[in-house]
Amino acid sequence: MHVKRIIEQTIADLSATFPVVLILGPRQVGKTTLIQSLSEDDRKYVSLDDPGIRDLAMREPALFLQRYSPPVIIDEIQYAPQLLPYIKMHVDAEKKKKGSFWLIGTHMFSRAGNAGESLAGRVGIINLSGLSSNEISGNFFPEFSTSPKILMQRLPKAKHLELLPLFERIHRGSMPALYESEYINWESYYSSYVQTFIRQDIRELVQVSDDMVFYRFMCACAARTGTLLNYDAIAKEIEISPPTAKQWVSLLVATGIVVLIEPYNLKSLKRVVKSPRLYFLDTGLAAFLTKWHDAGALEAGAMSGFFFTTWVVSEIYKSFQNRGKTPPLYFYRDSNGKEIDLIIEDLNVLYPIAIRKNYHPDEAISNFDVLLPILADQEEESASQIMDGMEKYGTLIGTGSVICLTNDLIPIDRKNWLVPVWLI
Repeated sequence: MHVKRIIEQTIADLSATFPVVLILGPRQVGKTTLIQSLSEDDRKYVSLDDPGIRDLAMREPALFLQRYSPPVIIDEIQYAPQLLPYIKMHVDAEKKKKGSFWLIGTHMFSRAGNAGESLAGRVGIINLSGLSSNEISGNFFPEFSTSPKILMQRLPKAKHLELLPLFERIHRGSMPALYESEYINWESYYSSYVQTFIRQDIRELVQVSDDMVFYRFMCACAARTGTLLNYDAIAKEIEISPPTAKQWVSLLVATGIVVLIEPYNLKSLKRVVKSPRLYFLDTGLAAFLTKWHDAGALEAGAMSGFFFTTWVVSEIYKSFQNRGKTPPLYFYRDSNGKEIDLIIEDLNVLYPIAIRKNYHPDEAISNFDVLLPILADQEEESASQIMDGMEKYGTLIGTGSVICLTNDLIPIDRKNWLVPVWLI
C-alpha cells in the first residue's frame, strides 16, 4: 500500500525557494521512495551507497557533479560531505535554478550541521519521520491545534479508532514497510532494523565496543519513554558512565529515534524541573525493545499509559514536522508533582494539553492553573479574568485540550475541551 505523505507539499515549497533541498531522517522512514515519487522525468538519481560512486564523489567531487549534473537526487549524502562546497559553487554560478539538488541523508548529526553551514542561505532542510496516523488514514490535516473550530472541521474526515485498534496502531509503529503488506513479520522487521541501525548508523558516529551494550541501552531508554530523562539511572542499569549515557542519548536524538521535550521555564514559574522528557518517535520500535509482542498485552500492561502518551506526543510532533515547522512543544512539572503533559507555544500564547488514557478525565485540567503566574502578578484580578487573555499580561493562556478516549469533542468549560485521541 503506497501512503501519500503530508510533507510532499513542504518539499515542493522548499524546492521552489532554495536551490538545494536536504531531506534528513532515520533509516527506512521512506525518504528515498518519497523523493523518487516526486521526481520529474529529467531528474537523475544517484546513491552514494555504491562504493564506486562514493569513491568518485569523495576523490573527484567536481568530476562527480559533471557526471551527475542537476537536476539530481543524491542519496546517502552523509557519505561524501566533500561534495557540499562544490554544490555551493555550482548553485552560486546558477543563481536562478531552484530545486537543482535534492539531497537525502540518514544522520541528523554533525553532517546536518555541516550542510547548514556549507550551504547557508541555499538549502532548505526537512526532517522526515515515519508515517503519521493521519497519513495511514489518508487525511492531510494541518499541524495539531487545540482550537475547537479547527477540531470541529476535522470531525467528518477523521477515522474513529476504538481502544484495541488504536493500540494495534501504536504497537505496529510508523515504518512504511509495515504497511506495504500484511504478511511482513513485525518482530523480524524490527530485529533487523535494530541490528542494522547499531552496526551501520551508530558505528559511523561513535566507537561502540560492544553492540549488545548499546542494544541494552536502547532497551533501557525505551522502557523510559514518556518519562523524565535521568542519565544516572540509565548509566547505572547498563553499567556505563553517565557521560556515556548522555552521549548515547544524543545519538538517538541525532538519528531521529527519540526526541527530547524540554520543560517550559520562566522566572515566574517556581520550582520547575530542569530535565527534559524522552519520547520515542516510533512506538513500534519502543514496543519491540521493551518486548511487548502483542497489542492486547501492551494495552493491558504496566506501560500502557506511557505508550499512549508517547504516541500522542509523537503524532503532534510529526504534525508540525510534516509542515516544515520546528515543533514548539514543551511540558511543565514542578517539585510539587504538578504537571502539564504538553504545552504548545505559539505567538506568546500557551496552549496546555493533558493526555489521559481514560474516557472522561475532566479533572485533568486542574493543573492548568499553574501557568497563571506567567501572565501577571495581579492579585486584584480573578483567575477567570486573567485566563481571558487581556493584552496587558503579555504571555497568554489559550484553549486547553485533554486528549483522551472520549468518543466526541466535548467542552469541559469555556476554555478547555475533551479531544478524542483519534482526532489529533
